[in-house]
Amino acid sequence: MRKVSLDYWTPLGEETSRKLRSNIPPGGWFPALRDLSWCMTELSVLHADLFLSPHLQKISISASWSWNSTGVTPATLQTLASIISTLPTSSLERISVDTNHLNMPWGCLKDTFSSVILRCGPSFTEYDSPVPLSNAAMDHLVHLPRLRTWRIHGPPPTYPTPSFPLVFPPLRELTFGEGATRRWLPLLGRLEDGASTTQGATPLSKAKGSLETLNIDENMYSIRISAPSIFAIQHFRNLVHLNVEVSCHDEDDRGDCIFDLNNDDVAKLTMALTQLESLLLGHPCFENTCFTTVACLLPISVHCSKLKKLEIHFDTTDIVDDFRNISENPRLQQLRLLPRCPLTSLGVHQLPLELSDVSGLETVIKGMIDIFPCLKRFERLERECQPWDELAEDIEDFRKNSL
Repeated sequence: MRKVSLDYWTPLGEETSRKLRSNIPPGGWFPALRDLSWCMTELSVLHADLFLSPHLQKISISASWSWNSTGVTPATLQTLASIISTLPTSSLERISVDTNHLNMPWGCLKDTFSSVILRCGPSFTEYDSPVPLSNAAMDHLVHLPRLRTWRIHGPPPTYPTPSFPLVFPPLRELTFGEGATRRWLPLLGRLEDGASTTQGATPLSKAKGSLETLNIDENMYSIRISAPSIFAIQHFRNLVHLNVEVSCHDEDDRGDCIFDLNNDDVAKLTMALTQLESLLLGHPCFENTCFTTVACLLPISVHCSKLKKLEIHFDTTDIVDDFRNISENPRLQQLRLLPRCPLTSLGVHQLPLELSDVSGLETVIKGMIDIFPCLKRFERLERECQPWDELAEDIEDFRKNSL
C-alpha cells in the first residue's frame, strides 16, 4: 500500500489499536507507504506511529475541528511531538500541515519540527507548515537543493555578525505566515539592494528567476499594505500569483483600512510584475478611505496582460468623476492605446457602491468595459450585493445592445 488516509471519520478503536500494536509484522504494517494523510484527533495521535514507513515521502497533517475547539492537553501535545520526532526522513520529500486551525499550539512544536528538518536530505522539496523553525533548521532547509515550497512563520534568523548567510534556493512558492511578513519583506529588500551594488550574486538571485507564487497570509492588523511593505516583492519579476490574504476588519468590524498604496504605487508594482495571472492585494473593505481610485485599474489591465483574478482596494466615493478623469488624464493617454487583460471577474469584497444618476451609471459601465473588456461579474463578500449585481447586469446588457 502506497497511500493511507487516517481521517477523522474512520478512527481506530482502542481494541483495534492494541491488536495492531501487539502483532506488528517485520517491517511494520505499511512497509511500502509513501503518502500519509493524518487528521489528528485524541485517538489517532495515540496510534499514528503504526502508519509510519521508512519509505515515507509525503506527510500531510491536519487537526480536527473538535480538537481545534477544545484545545490540546499537554500530555497529548507531548505524544504528538514524540511521534513527529520519529518521522523517517531518508526518503522524505514533503511536510504539509493544515494552517486553518489557528488554535493549535503549533509554536510548541518548534524544536520537534526543527529536528526533523535537520535530518532531511537532498530529496526534500516542500515545507508547508505553520510551525516555526530554529535558526539551524532554516539554514539547513534553504541549502537543500530541491526545496521549491517554503512557508515561513516567525521572524528571520539572527546571527552574531551583520552578514546574512541564507541564500534562497530556486523556490517556486513562498508563503509568509503569521509573524513573518513585517520583518522578512523589508529584510529581503535591503539584502537584495545592498548586495546588488557590490557583487553579482545576492541572497535572492536564484529565487528571483524561479518564484511563481508569493503568498502573504497574516492576521488582520499585523501588517499594512504600503509601498515599503511591497517594495521587495518587485524583485520577483516572474511572479504569476501574488496573494495578500489580509482583511481590514474582523467580524466585530474593528480596526481601520490597512491599504496605504496610491495609484502610482500600484502602477510601479504592475510594471515590475508583468507575468501576473492573479493579484490579490488584501480584501477591499467598506471604509472608502484608501488613496487608490479606479484609475489604478488601467495600468493593472495593461501591464499584467495575462491577469485573470484581481482584488484591490479603490475608493468608490467619486467613482463617476474618477472614470471621467481617466480619459482626460494626459498621463494615461498612452496606456489607453494598449491592449487590456482578459479579466472576467473583479473582486470587490465589501466595497460600497452608490449609482443613482443614469448618466453616471453609463459612465461607470463604459469605464469598466474600457479597462476590462471581458469583465462579467463582481466577486463580493455578501452573497447578495444589489449595487454590484445590478452593475454586472447593466454591463452585460450594454454589451448586447452594442452588438
